[in-house]
Amino acid sequence: MNFFTWLMTKRKTLATMSVAELRAQEMLRTNERDRMHARMQKLSGEKHKIIESGAKEKTPELRTTYAQQFDQLHTEQMMIGRQLNLRSKELLTVSRLRMLRENAQAGRTEIGGLAGIREADLAAIEQLIENDSITSEMYQERLDEILQLGHAVDKESAGVSPAAQELLKIWNDMDAGLIKDTAEAADEAERRVRERQKASEA
Repeated sequence: MNFFTWLMTKRKTLATMSVAELRAQEMLRTNERDRMHARMQKLSGEKHKIIESGAKEKTPELRTTYAQQFDQLHTEQMMIGRQLNLRSKELLTVSRLRMLRENAQAGRTEIGGLAGIREADLAAIEQLIENDSITSEMYQERLDEILQLGHAVDKESAGVSPAAQELLKIWNDMDAGLIKDTAEAADEAERRVRERQKASEA
């Protein structure tokens, strides 16, 4: 079933969806996202091999063939990338809704907040999900803003955690060549997380 057909069906409103139903949708989209991740990684490896083969090959005709193969792989990678962005945003939506349902059941948020999510809010969410220019990071911020219209989001669960923020910074440092390998990255991640923990306890 289409994501938003399921999400907006009249016989099952957001306020009445169970944690189990939301979790099932979450698992489905997690599996789809993971398959796309694996395919993206495989395509990257194949592109790298083509670049190496073309560098060794001196025949113009064969180099042209390699270049065409590279273009095909790149095109497929771009298409999967767009789908991956879409699935990531759908997954984030279902995860947020599950979190709100669990918090409501545990008494940490008002159950009326879930019922207060309007069709206009869902329409805005759908537009953001289908917009390729909206990354999953940008979408996360907008989604939390929309859901807060219905109720107060659990602040500790919303957004990227401090540990995740540090890891994102470390990956950026690796991209820039400031951190050389994953072993160094792991040590640095642990160090930064410990520092954050100490600062929060001070």
